[in-house]
Amino acid sequence: MYAPDGVKTSRDYAIPDTMKAWVLGDPGELSLREKPVPVPKKAEVLVRIDAVAICATDLEIIYHGPPALIRGGIPHNKNFTPGHEYMGTVVALGPAVDEYRIGQRVTVEIHAGCGQCKRCREGMYTACHNYGLNYGDVDKGHRANGFTTDGGFCEYQVNNINTLVAIPDAMSDEEATLVVTAGTAMYGLTELGGLVAGESVVVTGPGPIGLLGVAVAKALGAQPVILTGTRDNRLKIGRELGADHVVNVTKENAVDAVRRLNGDKGLDYVLECSGAPNAVNEAVRMVNRGGKICLAAFPHQETPVDIAEIVRNNIYVYGIRGEGKSATHRAEAFMSQKRFDATKIHTHTFPLDDLPTAIRYAKDRVEDAIKVVVKARGVSAAHKVAAE
Repeated sequence: MYAPDGVKTSRDYAIPDTMKAWVLGDPGELSLREKPVPVPKKAEVLVRIDAVAICATDLEIIYHGPPALIRGGIPHNKNFTPGHEYMGTVVALGPAVDEYRIGQRVTVEIHAGCGQCKRCREGMYTACHNYGLNYGDVDKGHRANGFTTDGGFCEYQVNNINTLVAIPDAMSDEEATLVVTAGTAMYGLTELGGLVAGESVVVTGPGPIGLLGVAVAKALGAQPVILTGTRDNRLKIGRELGADHVVNVTKENAVDAVRRLNGDKGLDYVLECSGAPNAVNEAVRMVNRGGKICLAAFPHQETPVDIAEIVRNNIYVYGIRGEGKSATHRAEAFMSQKRFDATKIHTHTFPLDDLPTAIRYAKDRVEDAIKVVVKARGVSAAHKVAAE
């Protein structure tokens, strides 16, 4: 039975020596295998994974490789386990860890920076200069679970204590997996200025980050909040999450509609979550002079940008990666206080053993899936379960 030297465990949580883990082979190919249960080191804990949400970036990694970086290259056929939006229960403590207790429910951030480089010292650990240098036995310190180290499509995983976010017992497993998504939206709004009360915000793209971007912006007091997208059913969810106005860009010009809804003025902020090829130029034309744009998504091809328009109008453009600057903690606080209902974007749940089906639902948007969750326990049927 699991009993590494220097690691604190409890009889209340029996830990096996091996676990079930999905391993990435060729592009799009996952196989369920046995792996050793990882061992937490200094400032780390072992988390029993209870639920994992599937992110669009997981699909990019599984089918194409980037932005995962394993041993300096793409992650295929390297015994790598993807998955990064997970929550669970602390079941073992690394040496000298007393910040968390065994049995505590937590959700996790993706990135633990090295703590040594310039960016980490600035709190920008998602932009760590030592990104990707610690897969296997290399101990540089940086860790991005599901990107540069094994992720959460398994039964147990090691996490640095800085990546843990305690969650209340009243929060469901499924909701807890969405804290990272809300944290990414929060990080974007933090970089735009943080205090957006009374400021006008447009969110482009009603995917998971965009929908929770609406929720977070409204919880921060933005007025008005406008959501643009192509699917009426997702725009409807945006309304439920607090959008004052929604725009279906297949039915009207996005820029004209957004400016009209704000009194023919540009908006203060744009949170760009669509990744559409024309998204940046449209965002430039949506904001007012001196306005700010945050890019939380990226197109899959190089796209021309009207730099002259940006310069002439003193527009600020920011890019964010992940959920930096402890944004997950702020997002969790909002969710715990019921400032918005993140579960509105959770559509399907599957057991961990049926991960390929869950991925198919997420990838192909079967039954208009938005956020698909897989559970390592608590879902017995090998069939999809629609969210309530």
